Amino acid sequence: MILWEALGSVLIGLAVSFGALRWLPARFGQFRSRTLTLGTGPVAGLFGALLAHSVLGPGHVIATLAASLVLAAALLSLLLRPSGPPRRSATA
Repeated sequence: MILWEALGSVLIGLAVSFGALRWLPARFGQFRSRTLTLGTGPVAGLFGALLAHSVLGPGHVIATLAASLVLAAALLSLLLRPSGPPRRSATA
């Protein structure tokens, strides 16, 4: 059963990363960030499923996949770049 959870979580992470590249191409699709985005999604989904499975135990497939979705979205949000030119602080 854990094999199907792992496969499902990797597919969820891949879908989240493809969705991020499609909806926000200017913030994710520049230079090396595209490959980083496509790599972070599945790894974050798999890590989220592993974490949820170790906390909840076997038999909670839906909750495990939901946790992998949440963790994949959270880690992909850390890769977002601010839009526009960089701002300078008043102390610089």
